[in-house]
Amino acid sequence: MRKPLVITAAAAVAAAAAYFVYSSAGRDGATAQRAVLEPGAPLTAVQLPPDLSDTAKIGKRAFDAVCAECHGDNAAGRNGMGPPLVHKIYEPSHHGDAAFLLAVRNGVRAHHWKFGNMPAQQGLTDADVKGITRYVRELQQTNGIE
Repeated sequence: MRKPLVITAAAAVAAAAAYFVYSSAGRDGATAQRAVLEPGAPLTAVQLPPDLSDTAKIGKRAFDAVCAECHGDNAAGRNGMGPPLVHKIYEPSHHGDAAFLLAVRNGVRAHHWKFGNMPAQQGLTDADVKGITRYVRELQQTNGIE
């Protein structure tokens, strides 16, 4: 009586594994698997704008110094570390520019992602955060998020 149950369970596991392999094959295979397997791997592909405004260029420097450790290069996110900011969740109509300032000042309780809470960030001025926000918004616009 247990043998049919074991065979059924094994078949279900094999089917699930096959589904995972075949469903991920249509995506950018190496990148999709790397993002799943490697901690710190980018979570999304980000197309860069042809040029950044002066404010965004300053913001990129601040982002790279403080934010990229968790949110990844060009705000693409990092597997197991922090979400991509070039994502529909962070579009201006859902997370306005003030949300970036509040996140830096106060930290953020995890609510959209399972990366844990974001702590407040030290050493950034309001002008730094304005530049970071402009940088993220220009990346978002280039990637169709407005």
